[in-house]
Amino acid sequence: MSLATALQDQLAHNPWPASAEKVIFLLDTTRRFERQLLENWIALHANKSIDHTIELLDLRDDRKALNFAALAEALQQYPNATVAPLRVSWLRAERGARSGPRLRDVLSGGERRPPGWLANRVARLNPERVHLTIGEPGANTDLAARFQGKTGLSAANEPEDFALFVARQAAVVIDIAERQLIGGRYKVPRYVHQSIRNNRAFKAALLDIANDREQPSKAVRAEASEYLREMISIPTRFWLDVWAKLCGIFLGLGYEKTLHYDPNDLERIRHIVRHYPSALLWTHKTYIDGFVVPKLLFDNDFPMPHFFGGANLNIPILGFFLRRAGGIFIRRSFQDNEVYKLSLKQYIGYLMEKRFPMTWSFEGTRSRLGKLMPPKYGLLKYVLEGAHHAGSRDIHIIPVSVSYDLVRDAEEYAREQSGTPKAPESVGWMVRYLKSLARPMGRIHVDFGEPVRLDAAPDPEDQLAISKIAFQVAVEANRVTPATFPAVVSTALLGAFPRALTEPEIVKEVLIMTEWATARGVRLSPDFNLNYAEEIGNLLANMMEEGIITRFEGGPETVYGIAEGQAPIASFYRNTIVHFFLTRAVAELALLAVSEQRESHESLSQFWSEVQELRDLFKFEFFYPDTQLFEQQIDAELCRDESDWQALLSESPDNARLIMNRLSPKLGHVALTVFAEAYSIGTDILIRHADGEPIEEDAFIERCMSYGKQAYLQRRISSEASIGKLLFANAWKMLVSRGLVSNAEGRSRQAEGLNQLIRRLEVIRALSIADRGASTLRDVARETL
Repeated sequence: MSLATALQDQLAHNPWPASAEKVIFLLDTTRRFERQLLENWIALHANKSIDHTIELLDLRDDRKALNFAALAEALQQYPNATVAPLRVSWLRAERGARSGPRLRDVLSGGERRPPGWLANRVARLNPERVHLTIGEPGANTDLAARFQGKTGLSAANEPEDFALFVARQAAVVIDIAERQLIGGRYKVPRYVHQSIRNNRAFKAALLDIANDREQPSKAVRAEASEYLREMISIPTRFWLDVWAKLCGIFLGLGYEKTLHYDPNDLERIRHIVRHYPSALLWTHKTYIDGFVVPKLLFDNDFPMPHFFGGANLNIPILGFFLRRAGGIFIRRSFQDNEVYKLSLKQYIGYLMEKRFPMTWSFEGTRSRLGKLMPPKYGLLKYVLEGAHHAGSRDIHIIPVSVSYDLVRDAEEYAREQSGTPKAPESVGWMVRYLKSLARPMGRIHVDFGEPVRLDAAPDPEDQLAISKIAFQVAVEANRVTPATFPAVVSTALLGAFPRALTEPEIVKEVLIMTEWATARGVRLSPDFNLNYAEEIGNLLANMMEEGIITRFEGGPETVYGIAEGQAPIASFYRNTIVHFFLTRAVAELALLAVSEQRESHESLSQFWSEVQELRDLFKFEFFYPDTQLFEQQIDAELCRDESDWQALLSESPDNARLIMNRLSPKLGHVALTVFAEAYSIGTDILIRHADGEPIEEDAFIERCMSYGKQAYLQRRISSEASIGKLLFANAWKMLVSRGLVSNAEGRSRQAEGLNQLIRRLEVIRALSIADRGASTLRDVARETL
């Protein structure tokens, strides 16, 4: 069968623009086979009454200089013509579409378009790979008007610049047509450098800088051009395929190959990314987080997001690959370089304006404790500056929660928090890390929060506005984080620690917690299906293989507990959902504080006073809503178990214990014990420190680490999970914020307050055990005390 026969249906489609008086066919090729095929197609439908000319340009590679002299001449000769872009698109072979790029494809440069000498043979053997693509035609007069609007130049006076503009527009529209065949995942920015360089506002701003510096404008433009070449990514179809395949390989080493997400939720995000300037900000638990969002978007035919990296990563091989996968390289320090700042703002603004999504971790570093780290504002500030510079409207900042059943890095975090230095990163380290991923670790869950919507980007100098945006992103990411099975089991076992639980007891604890969570709209991972109780052994297996929990089968009943020395790792998983328990925990502690007072006329006001004290005490650990909303959440939480709690509390402080007894489950000890104990250690260290002698944060943390180990050996703290550098760093922040570093009397009051807080947490723990009907004499004694 001849190629013409194989392409019969395509050739039957008329490439001539309707109602055109004259046509400039712009063929995106300089290769003989493709040129002949397109010319034959044009001739097949030729109308002798319509003048036409054919111009050849290779528009596929932005980096190659275009010889557009002939196009410029044609545009001048035919001012009323219609420009019709045409291209021969080469689709992937069926095997390549299924398996993705192979190593030999990478080594050969990944050219899906066969070389000119081989094109005829490939087309005859695989005609299904050949597709004739028509870009949307454009009238010469309309293009000239758009050119003048963009650049301020006249097409008649600047024919070469106009021809370059037309060529770029042709590349864009023919890419759009081709994406109907190959998918939206291959939407990539085209001719970015040239577009930015020719932007009127950009050129005017560079001229102002040149005048301020008293430098030639040509030198400043050359400097900006160099910066743009350094930072602009140049993603291509082939390297995006390679990037997506690598993401899948790394994620599939230990996790299920299918990412778990809500398809309806993803379609909501698709609409946002397609219609608004957007950025996807994800939570950061492990080194492989950065693979998740690109993999999910690629698999679902989203435009691949641009991501950020330090300029130090722009090294041979790695820099080549990352730039072609969508990487944007940014220098770490450039605050005094006005040309660099302007170039970056212009580039980011261009991406936002053209609806190319960006993605990064808003925490800036991996969470060593499991809960969200304070957001880093750097990248968010750069992106919002770019959006502000471009005048972008209706910006959507999308929170993305990336969660795992188990996290390989948790072991490393526990070692770091105990004082072991972080292993230096190297090629050998990376190989060992990847090998360590090759063990079963369950599922990866991806959840999207409601976007933070901005009518316009805030002023770049408005630091408060930027911090509020970051805070909203964190709150939303927390809200949509699912409760995974390992997180709930860790919470249950830590609540009973150091005791072990039988399998029925674990099932009961998990049931109580999941019912509590479901009633409050907390998302649950798919493990919590109707049959999870029957599969509890299998669900616990991965946690046992990781050494987090241990099983003892030598007695009458099989029991499970936190393994020796594994409380910090179990605490990491508990902390991924601890924010859900915060409102309940604060309410329980405030009720116990009221129950200890003797006078009744101030019970309710004391309750709210205690709530605010706890909110302030732990303000460096959690993301709170504003005070009024937080109090409303406390009220709603208590009303679930006792609708008249405020009236009861106003009548008598004794009713506080009555209300407390009606709360189930009790969660204060699970949520706040490690933080209270760490703060207590920190306060004790300052009390023991000689007055008048200065102490720095690093020395404070080091002393806390040593004292914490002693306190654990003396069983003055409940577990090793209360010993950690980040915990003590936040204890230092708390003490500094309260002015206690140099206030001996205040430190003593704080120490006493923390001791009372820990005692109340122990009471809550005893009440929780009693609620299970498994209390011992020791628990009864604690409850009585």
